Amino acid sequence: MSEQLTEASVAELLAEIDRLRGQVEDATRLARRAADRGDVENLFNRYMYLHNAFQDEQIIPLWVKRGTPGIRARYTNAGQYTDYDSVIRYHQGRPTPTGKLILHATTTPVIEVAADGETAKGVWIMAGTESGLTDPEVAKAFPDMYSPGEVQGKKVWAHWVWCKYAIDFLRQDGEWKIWKFRCYELARAPFHEDWISFGEKNQAAFDLDLMYFGDDGKPVFMPPADEPVPTEYHPYHPSTTQVLEPEPPVPHETFIDTFK
Repeated sequence: MSEQLTEASVAELLAEIDRLRGQVEDATRLARRAADRGDVENLFNRYMYLHNAFQDEQIIPLWVKRGTPGIRARYTNAGQYTDYDSVIRYHQGRPTPTGKLILHATTTPVIEVAADGETAKGVWIMAGTESGLTDPEVAKAFPDMYSPGEVQGKKVWAHWVWCKYAIDFLRQDGEWKIWKFRCYELARAPFHEDWISFGEKNQAAFDLDLMYFGDDGKPVFMPPADEPVPTEYHPYHPSTTQVLEPEPPVPHETFIDTFK
């Protein structure tokens, strides 16, 4: 009888060990995904801090390495960039003109790390300002974007801007990297004008890939895109309704290409 009780006790102990081992494994997976989520959020926040300070050259190492399949970036309806060099071109040679200020503040993140731990997806909303000074002769080509009057003999552009970001991340060599990048401009308006009236005349600009305004205040555009966009997206217009785009990511086992 004593021997039978001992055998039963051993079986119960082994079962308890298996149960605890399972709990430890579950807790480890949960902790890993939580850490991954924090790393992904820090990665994009670092991107935005660098971009706000015109330090885009430091953003380049945040991207996946050259030759990574599936790299992609898209900013407007003008097309999407699917080659490493064309993607990285956006971050190369960006000037820091005197009097220029951009302040993009991201919020409302929804981040999901795939169960296999190899990829992650995130969406953000951005509210910010963009501003600078332009030679009056250059400004004549874009009269609607400038404020009345001049500062230091130059025309002023000072805009509120709202965007959405949808980004896919890839774990590469043990670190999270930006893999697929999508920016959706939601609305903008000069400081002296509301976004409703400006939205009615701002649609054509979304078919141009403006990269930045140079030291002379002249616009610099992206090179020709590698591919056309699969679908178009347009910012706010007083005659349209809002849509859920991009859709926030949901828990998933492995990568799904949803931010096209």
